[in-house]
Amino acid sequence: MIAFHEYPLTMVEHYWFRRVMKIACPMFKEYTRNTAKNDNFKVYENEKKKMINTLQNNDSKIAITTDMWTSAHQKKGFMTITTHFIDDSWILQSRIIRFTYVLCPHAAELICDVLSESLMDWNIDNNIFALALDNCSTNDKMMKLICGKLTLNSLWLDGNLLHVRCSAHILNLIVKDDLEIIKSFIDNVRDSVTFWIATPKTIEKFQGTACQLNIPVTTKIALDCSTRWNSTYHMLNVTLSYKEVFKRLKKRDNIFFIMSI
Repeated sequence: MIAFHEYPLTMVEHYWFRRVMKIACPMFKEYTRNTAKNDNFKVYENEKKKMINTLQNNDSKIAITTDMWTSAHQKKGFMTITTHFIDDSWILQSRIIRFTYVLCPHAAELICDVLSESLMDWNIDNNIFALALDNCSTNDKMMKLICGKLTLNSLWLDGNLLHVRCSAHILNLIVKDDLEIIKSFIDNVRDSVTFWIATPKTIEKFQGTACQLNIPVTTKIALDCSTRWNSTYHMLNVTLSYKEVFKRLKKRDNIFFIMSI
């Protein structure tokens, strides 16, 4: 329950949790957060062993994708490593094998150490087909380093097919460059959306104006994520459907009118 719902470990020490459990099961023994932590680690280790066996006993090669980002709030770097393989039933499987904090700076040597350690920890370093990475110079350097830690004989064409540049990342870079051309327009839309979703009162006023204009409120306006161009597209697409609503509100609300100038 704790792992599935991502509850805090301390909930097992809460008064009402213990009281409910005592009523449900009078033989229930008090459970501490340290015990909960240890039990969760035991579950993780058991599931990890099962997954290692699955990967080792599978006949197909394994493709690896990695993703790195910096938390906007904590300013810390994190790395996710995911395996992709075809199981015995010819179904594509994807499993996250590592979600870890990476110290700054995110140099090629450090990324290489984290990745190679993870592959060896899961005992799949001799069964790799390809590594799909973001298109950046750091990853280019990292690939040269990690080739020295992998057994070239186990790689197809001695590793010439190992490095795959992430097409989604390349597409994201292209679209972001294009969006810079209309940056001022997007900023204006973003400010308008921010204004009208700020409070329940402004949301109610926006929806009420849409009803007056007989425009169905099927999708709520929402802010985009600046690092995901598809979310920006969604924001613009939804906002465009309420174009007449924004025009109407601009005439009625002096504060919004000042903001939109």
